[in-house]
Amino acid sequence: MANIFLSHNNIVSAYGFHTQAAISKVESEVSSLQLIEDKHILPHPFYASRIDQNRLLEEYHKLSPKETHTRLEQMLIVSLSDALSKANIELNERVGLIISTTKGNIDVLEERNPFPEERAYLGVLGAKIQKFFGFRNKAIVLSNACVSGVLAVAAAKRFIQQETYDHVFVIGGDLVTQFILSGFNAFQALSDAPCRPYCNTRTGINIGEVAASVLVTKDSKKAIPESVAVLGEASCNDANHISGPSRTGEGLYKSIQIALAQSGLSSTAIDYISAHGTATQFNDEMEAIAFNRAEMGNTPLNSLKGYFGHTLGASGLLETIIGMYSLHQNTLFASKGFQELGVSMPLNIIRETRHKDIRTFLKTASGFGGCNTAVIFQKIQEY
Repeated sequence: MANIFLSHNNIVSAYGFHTQAAISKVESEVSSLQLIEDKHILPHPFYASRIDQNRLLEEYHKLSPKETHTRLEQMLIVSLSDALSKANIELNERVGLIISTTKGNIDVLEERNPFPEERAYLGVLGAKIQKFFGFRNKAIVLSNACVSGVLAVAAAKRFIQQETYDHVFVIGGDLVTQFILSGFNAFQALSDAPCRPYCNTRTGINIGEVAASVLVTKDSKKAIPESVAVLGEASCNDANHISGPSRTGEGLYKSIQIALAQSGLSSTAIDYISAHGTATQFNDEMEAIAFNRAEMGNTPLNSLKGYFGHTLGASGLLETIIGMYSLHQNTLFASKGFQELGVSMPLNIIRETRHKDIRTFLKTASGFGGCNTAVIFQKIQEY
């Protein structure tokens, strides 16, 4: 068995409050994106994926909180509580906590929000989650645009390799808020229809909200049937533009190359790619260039944004967990919304969910500021 792997996990999403609820809907090619009319968030209707607030409160209050938490904190607490209960690990000084998010409690800055503005500080968010569960170590909050979720997994792997921790719980989350939607709307990046990553008719992104959590560990006794080993990871910044990706895919290409070298695998050993695929013109084009430079133009590829929307700092973690189940079930999930290729380089988009013997996958993410991350995972055959 490999030294470091992913194990017990949870996804809180519009599909429900457990991972399997999301997996079953993705496998059935059912999107959670809905047309929403809420002028307090955006003046015009928009497509998004949102968690049912009443159900969230029900799950949150089952945990008997001793203080009041923000909506994002409730999502994170519900998700991590499930993963912790399944993992059954004592929270001693050898257990770490990493929280990945792009904007955190950004909604507390809105006029109608009852929480003080200090709750918008990421350190305060981390402290609230740490305190609720009683982690002995201070929470590490990782906020690096949209690579945060998968970068947090890479960071957890490094902490364990360095023997700082034996186990690390990684949790990620972001919200659909006025601030986030207005920002992407100002970029003219929001789509007025369900998003279509890599498609010729794509018109932009949809925003979604999710909380996802996973145990990263070196303890073979904590393996589950869906566990995957972390074989290689890398993160590179192409420093191209504050919001525009590299025209040559340089940062993503280098991340993939370094991750492959670390894993000891060639590009032909990757069975499929769980790509970022935001459905914006520039991002999808950049990824197509980078994947072809890495000689992966023929590798089966999907984007899960057509199911969940873009969940920002949670997306890389969410999509990694979906990838775990994809390997376990030997199933390639369809890239929902795709109709015809709309990038300049060839890509092998997964058009229909199908079964295939698969052992490894590459998870990639890219984000504002030129950040790019690639992580390679492999099924644990010895389980």
